[in-house]
Amino acid sequence: MRRVLAVVCLLSSTLPLAAQSAATKAQSKTAPTPSVVKDLPVHKVVLYKNGVGYFEHEGTVSGNQKVGIDFTSSQLNDVLQSLTVLDGGGGRIGGVNYNSTTPLAEQLKSLSLGMTDDPTSTELFQALRGQRVEVTGGPGGVIAGRLMSIESRSEKSATSDTTTDKFYLTLVAASGAVRVIELTPALSVRPLEASLQGQIDRYLQLLSSTHSNGLRHLTMDAVGQGQRDLRVSYISEVPVWKSTYRLVFPRTPNGSATMQGWAVVDNTVGADWDNVQLSLVAGAPQSFIQPLSQPLYVRRPEIPIATTEQTAPQTHEAAEMEAVPSPQVAPQAMTKLALRSRSMSFGVAGMEGLGGSSGGVIGSAASGGSLGGVDRVSDAMQQGDVSTNAFDDFFEYALTQPVTIHKNESAMVPILQQDLPAEHVTLWSAKEKSPLRAVWLENKSNLTLDAGSFSIFESGEFAGEGLLDPIHPGEKRLLSYAADQAVRVHQGAFISTRKLHHIAIHEGVLVQSTSEVTESTYTVTNAASEARTVILEHPRKQNATLDSEPKPAETTATAYRFRLAVPPHQSVDLHVGERSAGQETITLNPNDDRTAYLIGVTKYSPELAEKLKPVIAAEVALSDLNRKINELQAREKALSDDEARDRENLTALKGNDAGKRFVEELNRAEDELQAAHKEQASLEKERDAARAKLESLIGQLAFDSDLDIVLASDQFGNRRPRN
Repeated sequence: MRRVLAVVCLLSSTLPLAAQSAATKAQSKTAPTPSVVKDLPVHKVVLYKNGVGYFEHEGTVSGNQKVGIDFTSSQLNDVLQSLTVLDGGGGRIGGVNYNSTTPLAEQLKSLSLGMTDDPTSTELFQALRGQRVEVTGGPGGVIAGRLMSIESRSEKSATSDTTTDKFYLTLVAASGAVRVIELTPALSVRPLEASLQGQIDRYLQLLSSTHSNGLRHLTMDAVGQGQRDLRVSYISEVPVWKSTYRLVFPRTPNGSATMQGWAVVDNTVGADWDNVQLSLVAGAPQSFIQPLSQPLYVRRPEIPIATTEQTAPQTHEAAEMEAVPSPQVAPQAMTKLALRSRSMSFGVAGMEGLGGSSGGVIGSAASGGSLGGVDRVSDAMQQGDVSTNAFDDFFEYALTQPVTIHKNESAMVPILQQDLPAEHVTLWSAKEKSPLRAVWLENKSNLTLDAGSFSIFESGEFAGEGLLDPIHPGEKRLLSYAADQAVRVHQGAFISTRKLHHIAIHEGVLVQSTSEVTESTYTVTNAASEARTVILEHPRKQNATLDSEPKPAETTATAYRFRLAVPPHQSVDLHVGERSAGQETITLNPNDDRTAYLIGVTKYSPELAEKLKPVIAAEVALSDLNRKINELQAREKALSDDEARDRENLTALKGNDAGKRFVEELNRAEDELQAAHKEQASLEKERDAARAKLESLIGQLAFDSDLDIVLASDQFGNRRPRN
């Protein structure tokens, strides 16, 4: 058992005040005056549904200007992966720098203590072995010496049978005396070496630094002349924005309702959004994180120093080379080549621009032209409070009015307010037995309604709430929001009838064409004082067509939706019929016993029974021969086992009178086994002939006839149709 003990007293080594003052004066004489770093405000924010946001900072710079943006350490990986900097006045970006951090494990390697980031007291004393320490609080007063070891001992209690682990320090004094001291909470151990005290203090500082979330300051050098526009864009992890809607019906029904949409937006990136252009994209572009902001270390192989005998230096002949004419490079091509080499020689923290036209992520826009930015459909916005744009597989709400959301704050942003066609209905589905109040909403707006929650308000009161999936322009959708206790739906008898319509046999293949008709009945009762429009969902069978009236008002991938007008205090019946066609194909093969199947098929037609009669007889004969051969093979195995056993007994009783009986049994077994072999050979010849006969009969068999035979008719009461 390990115990964590507070046993170390740390003494921080400090410089004298006079020395610090002198150092400060010396630095003030040599350090250059730092240039002013200008903050670049957020101008545009685009939030996506996959938890990332696109940010644009925009501002003006003059001459050679340093521009800074602050991020958290978690943001920096995304920033380095997507950062784009554009200088719109013919300038260039001389470099992008940020304060780096080294992983704690790598920083601890620089200390000689050799401790991990979560040490125990035992590991701490192991790190102090060999060092001069002073021990107080133990027997004998103050003891100074070098710490030799720490060890644990299991000692039995004097009052019980339990054992406890105790720790002991071994010290060697300057005189050579060895002292063993029990490590108790009252014991204090203080390092005497100033350098060791500094190591421990540095170790604790590194542990403390891991708990602070300091900002990472990114600085860009905008190099150029005059006043210019500068745009910086990147992506960063952000909370997912949420959609929520309100559907308000007027007190006097007019077939429509006011749809009001809101987006809940959270600003947690650590910077204020003052009058930003905000866009909300309902889509999830692929995005990932790479630890670009963390220094990475690669383990290098350790190569031993060679100690073998060295060979003497040698010279070797040069190979003959053919003369190759020097290529003539045009001046323009040479310039492009030089620029390409130049751009590849700089990293993110020190890339230089390419002047008039930039082909890289970090560079300048065309000299004298307008600020380009990142080409996006969202840059061109329509008139109105909110415009929608579709690009790739996404759709976007672009707010034309600036939005202000301070850091660590959230806001509800309006994205829609429009009258849309909406009808009150009652929805019943076989998947959900309780009828639901619903709104049949048609999206007549030019906006795609993103998935989210909604609330219903009728006659100025709250009526219910629910969830909706994305609804595209022109699409109609049912939105359920409450239970309808006045409507009851009874599912009556379910009848399934399967018929055979055609059967044909050609070249050993039998094909049966069938159909299945299913009939379902429903009774809808309205106990309310007003009429109800009921939407009844009937499960849709695969590969089936409707065979009844009325036709559904709407069809989905899994259901038919029938519209029923049910007067107050009355009932309405609905009959749904479905027809599906099927085909069953059976291959007649002499190696497969189809006797039972063929006997079942003969009942469909006397003519077919007559044609199948010789085939069935041949099938029975072949099956009987196979049965006899199988029985004979089992008998042969038993005789072979008896013969082997008799031989073993005869060998064991060799020269004994009792062995004569086993000789007689062995001879009899061999005779029976030989007779069985002959009988099997004869049966196999008969089987081959029977198989050939059956194959010939199957090949000659031909039949084709239309039929109208009921194969099965099932009726189930109060059951939902089968899918």
